[in-house]
Amino acid sequence: MHHHDHGPAFDVGPPVAVVCALLVVAGYLAAARRLRRRGDAWPWRRDACFTAGGAALAAAAIAPWPGGAFTVHMTQHLLAGMVAPLLLVLARPLTLALRALRPGRPRRALLAVAHWRVSGWLLFPPVAAVLDMGGLWVLYRTPLLAAAHDRPVLHALVHVHVVAAGLLFTAAICQLDPVRRRWGLLLRGGTLLAAGAAHAVLAKTLYAVPPPGTDFAAGDLHAAAQLMYYGGDLVEVALAVVVAVQWYAAAGRRRRTPRTLMGAPHSP
Repeated sequence: MHHHDHGPAFDVGPPVAVVCALLVVAGYLAAARRLRRRGDAWPWRRDACFTAGGAALAAAAIAPWPGGAFTVHMTQHLLAGMVAPLLLVLARPLTLALRALRPGRPRRALLAVAHWRVSGWLLFPPVAAVLDMGGLWVLYRTPLLAAAHDRPVLHALVHVHVVAAGLLFTAAICQLDPVRRRWGLLLRGGTLLAAGAAHAVLAKTLYAVPPPGTDFAAGDLHAAAQLMYYGGDLVEVALAVVVAVQWYAAAGRRRRTPRTLMGAPHSP
């Protein structure tokens, strides 16, 4: 059996990952500054969210996390695949880009991607959930994790997928940016529950059985599985709060509309 006893999960090109995170955050902050300089409002809390998301990605790549090899890997998985995507999506980067860009080819291209039929289906919550949670099941319940350990390119691709799928799933559940189609709260809430269950079950299987082809120590395996279980719960609760706030706001709008109509003066 292959033994994973050295190197963090995101050890392929950590400086590249950090530079990319810094550049993306710098681009976001520059766009927000441009908006404010021309007199448009943009909440500072979104700048803070995006900066924190970029910091989480950078920390996943370089921070000296404590624990065994699998516990360190799981800490990085939670940061890069769940915490960072939530913070980045809450900052509404697509909305910012569309508002900051002047009318022209780049803005039209961005709108075309946002309204592309393929983008619409990728942001269909069940599809996004399968790509995200399904990818994790493949990573941890097949020999993929062991195979990626000694193959830098495969290793990098796996973790790019973890980040991209996490962003896609979070965006599909929150639906804060303008996209082709907005799915209902019931579908998004139900998908979040199902995905959370799949994540919890996967964590429980890892507590009992290591990923195929690995032989992590029992204590390391248990600590990583518990981190995945409880850490995943925390992020999923945060996502549920976002959906609940949207439901509350929508219910409030529905309650106000009839009163507004009833209170409107009659036309002579």
